[in-house]
Amino acid sequence: MFTGIVEETGTVLSITGDGISACLSIRADKVLEGTKIGDSIAVSGVCLTVTKLGTDYFTADVMAETLRRTALGELRTGSPVNLERALAAGDRMGGHIVSGHIDGTGKILSIRKEANAVWYRIGADASILRLVVEKGSIAIDGISLTVASVEDDSFQVSVIPHTREVTSLSKKETGDTVNLENDVIGKYVERLLHFDRETPAENKKGITMEFLAEHGML
Repeated sequence: MFTGIVEETGTVLSITGDGISACLSIRADKVLEGTKIGDSIAVSGVCLTVTKLGTDYFTADVMAETLRRTALGELRTGSPVNLERALAAGDRMGGHIVSGHIDGTGKILSIRKEANAVWYRIGADASILRLVVEKGSIAIDGISLTVASVEDDSFQVSVIPHTREVTSLSKKETGDTVNLENDVIGKYVERLLHFDRETPAENKKGITMEFLAEHGML
């Protein structure tokens, strides 16, 4: 589990693979502290497992499913990536609950400055937007951000200078693709609300006297 509070911006050193899967080598500093092979690091919001450690880098394998669902396939040597180690017990929760399991990608439709903030409008599919709520949380490339507004085909976030400076957002341009992860609580709520209608009628037994007796409650 992560919080969406980026610890540092790393740099892609190399990308190897067969076009279906890949192995990333990423230059880093802070996230290497205390990290062991097998640990999880969120790379621009995608939870990856550390497979090799060097003094100033780590490597991680990326499977085909991850490349299909995320923007990692668009990375190139030299690309900046947001890095965050998995949350340790007792750590402060500075952002929101982020699983590192990307729901899909979005496209930056516009970037505009307003006083000390910068507004990003992100276009996304309906499957993403149905769980985006104004003043709710969303992770964009692993960054915990607050949704400022929601439209039919997009949503907007307003980013403070500090967040831009310590993340890859300062390097993003209109047309770039970003990883999106909806608020995990919202996803569970939606699933529970729709579970009853998705369950075949013959399996909808509910709580009956027979059910209670069968499970030793009577």
